[in-house]
Amino acid sequence: MSTFSELIETFEPDTEILPPPHWFQGRTVYGGLTAALALRAAIRAAPLGLPPLRAAQVAFVGPASGALRFQARVLRQGKSSLSADVEASSDGEAALRALFVFAQPRASRIAHDFSQRPAVRPPAECPRLPMHELAPRFLGNFDVRLAGGSAPVSGAANPEFVAWVRHLDDNGVEPEVALVALADALPPAALASFTEMAPVSSIAWSFEMLAPPSARRWFLLRSFSQHAAHGCSVQDMEIWDESGQRVMAGRQSVALYQ
Repeated sequence: MSTFSELIETFEPDTEILPPPHWFQGRTVYGGLTAALALRAAIRAAPLGLPPLRAAQVAFVGPASGALRFQARVLRQGKSSLSADVEASSDGEAALRALFVFAQPRASRIAHDFSQRPAVRPPAECPRLPMHELAPRFLGNFDVRLAGGSAPVSGAANPEFVAWVRHLDDNGVEPEVALVALADALPPAALASFTEMAPVSSIAWSFEMLAPPSARRWFLLRSFSQHAAHGCSVQDMEIWDESGQRVMAGRQSVALYQ
C-alpha cells in the first residue's frame, strides 16, 4: 500500500498514474490528493528558484476515478511572481483544472491578522477519529484527532468541524504539497446538518497560503458552512500550525445531495 511520500516520489506528471484504492472517497480520488498532485506538476514545470506558493484556484471538473494524467504550463513569469496552469484528465476525460500563483515576499509596513484560532486542547489530549465503516478510505492515510465543532450527520445547528490532522507519512515531500494534500481532509461542514448520510461533492476550492508551512507537523483544521441552499453550500476553511500561526485560508463550494 503506497504512502503519500511514495506517491509523490514516483509521480511523473506526463505519465499516467492509477490512483491507489486507499486514496479514494466514494467514486473518485480524494480531492486533496488530486490538488496536491496538480501542485507538484506545476512545481515540476516551473524553472528553478520558484517563489513560495501564494494562492490557488482549483475546479473539480469531473470524477478522478481512472488513470490520471497531468499537464502543466507556466502562464507568466515576472520579476517576483509566477503563474502556472494545470489540467488533469481521468481516462481522457477532464477531471481538474487549477491555477497556482507563486510570489516572493516583499517588505511592507502593513501587517495584521484578525483571525481567531479555536480554543482547543493539544492533539495528544484529543480523541482519535473513529474509522466508521462508511468513512472515506483516504482518511486511513492521516492521523485525525477531533478537537471541536459538531459531529457529522448529527442534525447540528452549528455546521462546523474542527480537528487536528497530520500525515502518517510525508517524509521528503515539499511542505506546501503536503499541506495541500492534508487541507481538504475534513468532511464538508454542511454534513454536520444532515440527519442521514447522503452524497456530497466538492465543486471548486480556492485558497491562500499565508505563511510557509512546516513539514511533518500537526495542523488544526476548521471548516464552517457559511451558507447552504439549492443543493450547494459555501464553506470557509482555515488551518493553523501547532504554534498558533494561521498558514492557510480558503473557501470551497460543495454540492449537497440531500
